[in-house]
Amino acid sequence: MDTQIFVNVTTTDLDRSKAFYTALGCEINPLFTDENAACIVWNEHIYFMVLTREHFGGFTDKTLVDPRASAQVILAMSRESREDVDGILAAGIAAGGSEPREPSDYGFMYSRTMEDPDGNILEFLYMDPVASEQGPAVWESQLP
Repeated sequence: MDTQIFVNVTTTDLDRSKAFYTALGCEINPLFTDENAACIVWNEHIYFMVLTREHFGGFTDKTLVDPRASAQVILAMSRESREDVDGILAAGIAAGGSEPREPSDYGFMYSRTMEDPDGNILEFLYMDPVASEQGPAVWESQLP
């Protein structure tokens, strides 16, 4: 079995979160979804568990941060192209997300940051295949 990743984030409105993530092209796994949590399926290896704050609090003794006021993680995911990055941002903004900063274009890598309606930070990026495999210096050495 390949390693899978289950990222847990909080929400104050589970139905709103489900609508937001399905607008990004994700699916909801009903087997692991109830009134406390939704299993958001990105692909066969990446899942988000969107949990109500109360339910999330049952998994830790630490104080929960408000993702609108504090950042704990940035969840970055690659896309197939710059257009895919722009497309998922457009879908997310139309579904209630926001873009808190300008896009970053490093030549070999293009990224955009989005916050979901609860303030959880998602970053979507496209990296040139040469830079991804051999590093940005190799990519830059091939420039005219």
